Amino acid sequence: MESKPTPMKNPTTVERTSERELVVRRTFNGPAHILFQAWTKPELFMRWWAPKSMGVPMLSCEMDVRVGGGYRIAFGHDAASAMEFFGKYLDVIPNARLVWTNEESDDAAVTTVTFEEKDGKTLLVLREVYPSKEAFEANSGAEGGLPEQFEQLDELLLTLGAEGA
Repeated sequence: MESKPTPMKNPTTVERTSERELVVRRTFNGPAHILFQAWTKPELFMRWWAPKSMGVPMLSCEMDVRVGGGYRIAFGHDAASAMEFFGKYLDVIPNARLVWTNEESDDAAVTTVTFEEKDGKTLLVLREVYPSKEAFEANSGAEGGLPEQFEQLDELLLTLGAEGA
């Protein structure tokens, strides 16, 4: 019986760097271009973004990944009860940087993700900056899912053959 390879675990750090900013860091065992694809291709994004422990599947994902383009994702068990998240891309540098708005509320953050590749591994840094301390506090708790999401991304990278690529 063959066993499935397991991804080499890298830690995820989640840090509040100010009263308005959250920074999450993780090194992935794969090249930046594959990570960038996992963040920008809906069929890949849907495979890892929703934390499995939530028990709420991602129903849809639309992405127009270019400056001024938009995204819309929906979670739920059916369309009638779906929660939607949407915004637009402010900056897109392939394999290096993504910046987008989160426009589902006035208190939502601007998110920046950077990809820094070195020796076949990629340091991913996600920053969320909220418009105020109150907005940050109102939205706190969502960051608790990021380590699980990043573990799911590790698993996806393994299936994409990124390990050691």
